[in-house]
Amino acid sequence: MGLLENVEAELSAAIGAAVGDEGHHDPLLRRSDFADLQANFALAMARRLGTQPRELAAKVVGRLEGSKLVRDLEVSGPGFVNLSLTDAGLVAEIADALRSGAPFDLAAEGDRDVVVVDYSAPNVAKQMHVGHLRSTIIGDVLCRVLSHLGHRVVRRNHIGDWGTPFGMLIGQLSAEGLGPDAQLDIADLTDLYQRARTRFDEDPAFTEEARGWVVKLQAGDPTARALWQALVTQSARYFNEVYDLLDVLLTDDDIRGESSYDSDLDDVVEELDAAGLLVEHDGALCMFLDGFTNRDGEPLPLIVRKSDGGYGYAATDLAAIRRRIRVEGATRILYVVGLPQNLHLSMIFAAAGAAGWVTPEHRVEHVAFGSVLGDDGKILRTRAGAPVRLVELLHAAIDRADHEVRIRHDDWDAQRRAPVARAVGIGAVKFADLLNDRRNDYRFDLDRMVATVGATGPYLQYARARISSILERARSEGMVADSAVAPDVAFGNDSERALAIELAHARRTLLDVAQTLEPHHLCRTLLDVAGAFSSFYENSPVLKAEPPVRELRFALCRTTEMVLESGLDLLGIRSPDEI
Repeated sequence: MGLLENVEAELSAAIGAAVGDEGHHDPLLRRSDFADLQANFALAMARRLGTQPRELAAKVVGRLEGSKLVRDLEVSGPGFVNLSLTDAGLVAEIADALRSGAPFDLAAEGDRDVVVVDYSAPNVAKQMHVGHLRSTIIGDVLCRVLSHLGHRVVRRNHIGDWGTPFGMLIGQLSAEGLGPDAQLDIADLTDLYQRARTRFDEDPAFTEEARGWVVKLQAGDPTARALWQALVTQSARYFNEVYDLLDVLLTDDDIRGESSYDSDLDDVVEELDAAGLLVEHDGALCMFLDGFTNRDGEPLPLIVRKSDGGYGYAATDLAAIRRRIRVEGATRILYVVGLPQNLHLSMIFAAAGAAGWVTPEHRVEHVAFGSVLGDDGKILRTRAGAPVRLVELLHAAIDRADHEVRIRHDDWDAQRRAPVARAVGIGAVKFADLLNDRRNDYRFDLDRMVATVGATGPYLQYARARISSILERARSEGMVADSAVAPDVAFGNDSERALAIELAHARRTLLDVAQTLEPHHLCRTLLDVAGAFSSFYENSPVLKAEPPVRELRFALCRTTEMVLESGLDLLGIRSPDEI
């Protein structure tokens, strides 16, 4: 356990002793403007015991006298306990982080989960646009954090590769005499889709032909399957280029197209029908779930099989959740999908619960997120009104970062600038997105994103690079910058102590992210640590200090470097040694 967990345990034991009950008591700890921490427990407990909150808080303070972890205890307000962490406890926390090389808690609370994370989800034969950015990077961070905490994470990229659009595409390929070996890049495929869409909407004969190709595709027709496979393969190659540029961990092995659930759909219908959960409605087989109504207050159907015998998104999503639990062994499933899909996913979760697939032992959660906006406060689009292509946006960020790097380092050639510009540009976009509460919309502003001051990714990258430079200089001058800190050393000023406190808080951040599924907590923690380090560096000379103060400051520098480097890595952001 880390320092704060040990403090919580001491508080819990003191509360139990004060009330004559050795059972478990969870004090609510939070940061305080008056002390390092404030414990809130007395108000609720005093009501249950019929005593005064301040009286109870005073008893707990008395039980904690002589603690090696907390000091300066006092009762404040209606019954809060203010307390400061001891220097010895904070120094031991720093020493433990240095010894383990792990600045964040490595142990997840409770049992390990098998977590299936559904994210990114682009469409075959279409370029990814800015709308795919949030799902891809939020899902990537959650996968990294949950894996770091010891859960078994199964990544799932649920791509759109089935249904009517592919009848249109195959029909258009056939009409233009293009076979499976045609050399078409993603831009060609996007143009092909647009031509097919126009013909589908305007030419009844082509509409009928496209639907016929869908039937052939689903029946396993060799020609249809070969053309479809060519579309999927080329699209996957393009997806991987985008994922590589974004530094996310998705691979071909993580792809599960809608087509992969096709063989399960009839079984899903049979199982739901046998359980008495399907109702025929206007020729379709539907589920009517408690609590879901339309605008007129009428029951809202979840269409499992359409009136023409075909299947839509609902059936595929039901087949997916069923397989994830039964075959992949998921105990927790995360759907990193935009807010507008909340109703649909809520109905899918309810349907899976009614079918008995999702039980109280499972957690199925919609990790909802808002939109990326332009300067006008509307969803970010091109001047022509089309969605902004993700690759173009990312390259624009890299170009902007390259400009900033060139200003700071006019002696660097293009080859030296390139990896730094990429790390800064991509990191700037990702951090600006992840810093926001994911449920909120945010405005895309490249100038603000790539700045090395303020709450930005480059600010953190620069802070980490500066610390690395300090430590490297110390090593080059024969100083031992990685040695263990003396256990009895005391902090010499408030900035040292403030940084140590931020580092102690940082160790438990990942548990918060894993529970809330909100990456912005990690972003805020890294900014708090970097801000505390900046104040520390201004007030606490490192290289000129004398032992043992110098070793303590080296330890604070090294631990801060570890927190920033590890934290950025968990966000999927590179941290170059020079910036």
